[in-house]
Amino acid sequence: MSESLPRITVGLLFGGRSAEHEVSRASAANVLRALDPAKYNVVPIGLAKDGRWLLCNAGNGAGTGAAALTIPEDGAPLALVPGGKGRLLQFAEGEPKGAAPHVDVMFPVLHGPNGEDGTIQGALELADVPYVGSSVMGSAAAMDKDVAKRLARDAGLPIVPFATLTAQAPLDYASVVRAVGSSDLFVKPANLGSSVGISRARSAEEFAQSCALAFRFDGKILAERCIDRAREIECSVLEDENGDVRASLLGEIVPADSHGFYSYEAKYTDAEGARLVIPADVPPDRTERIRELAIKTFQVLGCGALARVDFFLKGEDIFVNEVNTLPGFTSISMYPKLWEASGVSQPELMDILIAHALARHARRPHSVERGA
Repeated sequence: MSESLPRITVGLLFGGRSAEHEVSRASAANVLRALDPAKYNVVPIGLAKDGRWLLCNAGNGAGTGAAALTIPEDGAPLALVPGGKGRLLQFAEGEPKGAAPHVDVMFPVLHGPNGEDGTIQGALELADVPYVGSSVMGSAAAMDKDVAKRLARDAGLPIVPFATLTAQAPLDYASVVRAVGSSDLFVKPANLGSSVGISRARSAEEFAQSCALAFRFDGKILAERCIDRAREIECSVLEDENGDVRASLLGEIVPADSHGFYSYEAKYTDAEGARLVIPADVPPDRTERIRELAIKTFQVLGCGALARVDFFLKGEDIFVNEVNTLPGFTSISMYPKLWEASGVSQPELMDILIAHALARHARRPHSVERGA
């Protein structure tokens, strides 16, 4: 009888400093449940809202069906060792206490700024530890909706007309209407997800209010043409350890009339806020076109491992809306549900993502040769 393979130690990063902190905790609980304990030893690491990395209880309530992982205020503070290949140090009262569990691979379940935008990915690169998800560049490019839309547009992908605003370069309502070709707009932060800070504007007064809301979350915001009565279609993309990329079946988000669009409340706080229709009722030709566009968008933005690509569909018109490189992993999130419908269970999904992380890291050059 052959001996079983040693378990892989996974550092599960969750929480974070963004407005999506609570969503991350819920996603992490579901990821923890999906990681096969026969294959993986999980070290939960909570990123507190003040930026501290805290060692959390290994069970953390997830095994009993807890909706979200918790981050204890008295958890042992951790530091990731640069170049340490997964080494962590514990601290007590500001002084080094000793070695924390060594991790073989990091699984960031972080949404929004300081987690999904290349910052954590850069820290993990410096630590020389494998990690799940897109690289620094792919994470940063996809996170910034302004940059992502410009790259997509230059690659010939169909996008919704938009205008970019900053506090230093504001635009009035009339200028934006001329730029995007519509007086009906959606205004959103450039670097946030989960529909945080998004609102609709159909007048100069509403536009000013929408901009004020969006600027609370980001110094750069977007005003996009509203594609009225468009269907919201989503596609999950997955890259395996060999670099092969595939797209899932399609799903449709049908927001309740009381919300009007797929708002934060419709996603996370109102059980009746929206219906998820899987598979989406889309004609075969448009289904294949959307799946092709999802893969192309993934590649154009330099994404890796996983992403959820969101679309608007109106008649035969298809628009790439945005890309989420660390999409929600809650029990009702579209990314894992689409793969389940496509024949990939959540435990299998975890295996593919971790195998990709380890294989990519093994292919990376880990030293720089000195010039002559």
